[in-house]
Amino acid sequence: MIDLRPVAHIIGLLVTVLGLLMLIPMALDWQRGDANWLAFLEAAIITTGAGGLVALATHSAIARGLNLHDSFLLTSGAWLVLPAFGTLPFLIGAPDVSFTDAYFEAMSGVTTTGTTAFPALDRLPWGTNLWRAILQWLGGLGIVIVALIFLPVMKIGGMQYFRSEGFDTLGKILPRAIDISTAMLRIYIGLTVLCAMVYAAAGMTAFDAIIHALTTLSTGGFSNYDASFGAYKGAPEVVATVFMILASLPFIRFVQLSQGQMRPFWRDVQVRAYLRWIGYAVVVIVVYRMVRHEAAFWPTLREVTFNVAATFSGTGYLSEDVTKWGHLAFVVLLVIGLIGGCTSSTACSVKVFRYLILFEAIKTQIKRLHSPHRVLAVHYDGRPVEAEVVSSVIAFFSLFILSYGLLIVGLSLTGLTAETAMTAAWTAIANVGPAWGPEVSGNGAIDQFPTASKWLMIAGMYVGRLELMAVYVLLLPRFWRG
Repeated sequence: MIDLRPVAHIIGLLVTVLGLLMLIPMALDWQRGDANWLAFLEAAIITTGAGGLVALATHSAIARGLNLHDSFLLTSGAWLVLPAFGTLPFLIGAPDVSFTDAYFEAMSGVTTTGTTAFPALDRLPWGTNLWRAILQWLGGLGIVIVALIFLPVMKIGGMQYFRSEGFDTLGKILPRAIDISTAMLRIYIGLTVLCAMVYAAAGMTAFDAIIHALTTLSTGGFSNYDASFGAYKGAPEVVATVFMILASLPFIRFVQLSQGQMRPFWRDVQVRAYLRWIGYAVVVIVVYRMVRHEAAFWPTLREVTFNVAATFSGTGYLSEDVTKWGHLAFVVLLVIGLIGGCTSSTACSVKVFRYLILFEAIKTQIKRLHSPHRVLAVHYDGRPVEAEVVSSVIAFFSLFILSYGLLIVGLSLTGLTAETAMTAAWTAIANVGPAWGPEVSGNGAIDQFPTASKWLMIAGMYVGRLELMAVYVLLLPRFWRG
């Protein structure tokens, strides 16, 4: 029999923290004289009370620590429960939407997807837009911690390869989680503050700088403008590009840099491959646009680099309508959105390291066909990769493609056009952000989608952010038999 109390205790604590954080947008709306502060106060009381009661009721159970089953339940449960409480300010106060739209927005925030269900962001109270940004910032921090602590232990999609860099001892998950959470929090806060300061120096207002710093470092992409990053051109785009790329690099490397260890960062094959692939995508699209549209070089380079970084990292900011760039450019953006950033970053999608291992596995298999009697092993970063890791990576790719295809079919059956279904499934399962199609509103909102479409996208965002298998394993009857 699975004991849910340790998991409930930790989730209760997380919900309590979430409720306390609601006091920040509450104070902002109160200071501005916006009556919406009362909605945040009510939501904070409900959330803090519920979380605190659960944490207190299950306090004694945490002494035994967490086992493997608990790890799966904690990661999957937290990303379901926290968005549920995160909806309260949207339901009680502005924009006063349905539960479906509120939960979609909160799930999009916590999973750092960035697709919005709200059609008029410009008219929302400041506190509401700040809360959307806070949800994304929390989701970005949370996924970094999960990727470093839990996914390697759970052997999700080849993540067991990184156990030596993360937190290796299952019986000591909680103490190690506290250690890494503290280190990650310092780095994350420091980069966020730096990003906000540079945004302000580049011409953003203080409030806009804070909003966009929170959603840049989380690679979430929520903006307080319907025009997204189209409201800012020039220097802010350059700032955003730099920090989106930084946020999609392994955060464990930033911890090492802060300790004076530069060698691991520069030798990381993920980092080198990621930066190289960004360069390839930028060159292809810039050349294509200059040849096709006779565009000026420097503005084109800035626009393309910004939108490539936003898509590659999964941030999802848009500074203009990329569908007008031409078919090749649009296809390149779709492809890089299915690659994503580095593992143990806030970036989303498949991740660079899985592609590197897949490519090495393919090369090794081709060599075996040519020399069937040779003993060959897959290598990553100069080290042999265990067969278990390779099979996990291949299984992840298979499951990702299958999930993506089924999501497209499901969205099509709800009445969406083929273009909309494809890009909506893409943005959900890869947690990228924008969707395109006739049913998408002018600011990229999916408020006009059928209710069934929204719930399918919610499911896609959820399983995509938790790397698929962390959720699908819960569907196995034997999991619940202990």
